[in-house]
Amino acid sequence: MRRNLVLTDERARHPFRAVLPAHVRSNEYEAPAEVLWKLTREDVRGFATVYFATFAAALVFFS
Repeated sequence: MRRNLVLTDERARHPFRAVLPAHVRSNEYEAPAEVLWKLTREDVRGFATVYFATFAAALVFFS
């Protein structure tokens, strides 16, 4: 019996994505890295809000 060494789609690039059916992966697209790592004002504001809320909760808890 002869088996192929590659049983899945090599374009998936990840073991989990390789086992998914082709119709699930059909809407894949390559986004530039600049778009993925763009930091917005809402991101900074959300981080600051969570940081100061956690700081205030720690002050109340430990005092």
